[in-house]
Amino acid sequence: MRIVVWSTGGVGSIAIDAIRRRPDLELVGVWVHSPEKVGKDPGELVGGEPMGVIATNDADALIALAPDCVVYAASGPDRDGAAVPDYVRLLAAGINVVSTSSTSLVYPPSYFAPNWRDDLDEAAKAGRASFYVSGIFPGFASDQLALLMTTQSKRIRRITASEVALNDHYPVADVMMDGMGFGRPLDFEPMLKTPGFIEMAWKAPIYLIAAGLGVEVEQIRGSLDRELTNRDIEVAFGTIKAGSCGAVRTRAAGVVNGAEAIVIEHVIRMARDVAPDWPTSDCDATYRVDIEGDPDIHCEMTLGAPEGHAAGHAAMAATAMRVVNAIPYVVDAPPGLLSSLDIPTTLPLYAFG
Repeated sequence: MRIVVWSTGGVGSIAIDAIRRRPDLELVGVWVHSPEKVGKDPGELVGGEPMGVIATNDADALIALAPDCVVYAASGPDRDGAAVPDYVRLLAAGINVVSTSSTSLVYPPSYFAPNWRDDLDEAAKAGRASFYVSGIFPGFASDQLALLMTTQSKRIRRITASEVALNDHYPVADVMMDGMGFGRPLDFEPMLKTPGFIEMAWKAPIYLIAAGLGVEVEQIRGSLDRELTNRDIEVAFGTIKAGSCGAVRTRAAGVVNGAEAIVIEHVIRMARDVAPDWPTSDCDATYRVDIEGDPDIHCEMTLGAPEGHAAGHAAMAATAMRVVNAIPYVVDAPPGLLSSLDIPTTLPLYAFG
């Protein structure tokens, strides 16, 4: 299968290297945003051997290659909306798309912009192409892993999928400070505090789990908690001063039959000793599924080494491979907008060796 990778950031670079290693996939094109990357070989851009392909910022030229699939991995604070016109062009041209960029589309029926969703659906049907979004959280750990655990259930009262992460290595100051409120006093209102933002950010996995289990979500309740640090913390984007926010906890709960039944929780710290009363982990990237019911079920998944920034790379690698491994299944799927409920388990091909 002929593949184009859209962007050479952290996830895109991992995707390029993974495609290089698979005999069933051929990299035929790469889109780049930075002018200084145009004309470069993507193999060299990701720190490997040349691959005989030239990176470009010419979308029309990449579409003209008629690839079987595009791995779309562009990132940025406006990625959901900014990516949609690209998706529409690619799908209408008959090109399948797998993406890690638009996490609100892990379950397309719940997408926050119905008109954009309709545009995507029409383009996919017109081009007879398929579109699939995944990742690690939102994505596998916040929906498919939870559903897998429920195959052991007789009765379920509540499912909680959570991520506990140490993100002191994340370097983008505006996302961490203005978006999430780290390093700010508690009277500062970050983007996370915008009314309805948390509900919108986490509703896709909630609705995916509900659809998988055949129940209806009556409403979603969102909450935000922040805790101060009592000391200065040096992080990748600067210094978090004592007395400012050092930990953030978001919670979105889907109400089923009048009770909070499907819960997505996200805990991010800038140091392990901040907010000690919140859920903790010995690893820097930990994902949990807790099911209250008959029987009670508790599953914990960690990525990377127990400590250190390798966990950040591990989370990016897991995110990239969720869509790279899905390529053959998405190419074979009927045209349209897909979720993890619509394709088989994306078992990796050629992973050994």
